[in-house]
Amino acid sequence: MDIFLQQIINGLVLGSVYALVALGYTMVYGIVQLINFAHGEVLMVGALTAWTVAGYLQPAFPGMPDWIVLIICALVACTVSAVLNFSIEKIAYRPLRNSPRLAPLITAIGMSLLLQTIAMIIWKPNPKPFPSLLPNTPYEVFGAVISPTDLMILSLTVVLLIGLVWLVNYTSLGRAMRATAENPRVAGLMGVKPDVVISATFVIGAVLAAIAGIMLAMKYGTVQHAMGFMPGLKAFTAAVFGGIGNLAGAVVGGVLLGLIEALGSGYIGVLTGGVLGSHYSEIFAFIVLIVILTLRPSGLMGERVADRA
Repeated sequence: MDIFLQQIINGLVLGSVYALVALGYTMVYGIVQLINFAHGEVLMVGALTAWTVAGYLQPAFPGMPDWIVLIICALVACTVSAVLNFSIEKIAYRPLRNSPRLAPLITAIGMSLLLQTIAMIIWKPNPKPFPSLLPNTPYEVFGAVISPTDLMILSLTVVLLIGLVWLVNYTSLGRAMRATAENPRVAGLMGVKPDVVISATFVIGAVLAAIAGIMLAMKYGTVQHAMGFMPGLKAFTAAVFGGIGNLAGAVVGGVLLGLIEALGSGYIGVLTGGVLGSHYSEIFAFIVLIVILTLRPSGLMGERVADRA
């Protein structure tokens, strides 16, 4: 029972990160019908930016509380990632908006590789330890262990999801996003500026990705130039799992994928004496993707056209 509860906690934490990144995929797809495969690299840039800022602040201001350092790192990382994603949309995707689907897809893959290479040049390829900015004392819950970092990830994810739902459903920007998702030309005739809405969508997705990147860096204690590829791929799987273009589906898909991965790798580890668990944790996301695409291509919650943004 202890193992089961521990893996549930691990899965919820991991799934929360996947959900945040998957929301960026599904929002962009819902509005411009584009899979932004560079989204994982935006996560990576956010995490590395936070590492850089923390590396400057801690020696320069040794008396500054860690939680203030964390907030400053998050604000700078979100800003850098937002500017980066805004630039990617304007330079790489906007000129190809009316092109055949294959052109922006190849561009997105190329942008992903380009960002990885640039990050490797700027920050060097070696993994770097991310500073511990929260207390390390874990809490015990019915025999399972949960760290302050895990609690922060879970609580912050809930707050961000509530904020995003409010933004999409109860603000003028949210109404413009939903209108653009349904029909950009008609939305333009009604006074909505599709270019502004699309840019805002990329910026919001970048902020969520940057926060997810910091979460991953704090949980695993390391950052490097390729750290965004696998979480980005799994988040895309989560978006497809839940129903690409569906906000609720992205959250459900992310959480379920995290639970499946944690439970699968945890019990394989137990059955093999801890030898195979971590090595086989990566396969579950892709098994889920194959099964879902085969049995239900629209995902668990389908694609809701009117609410895709």
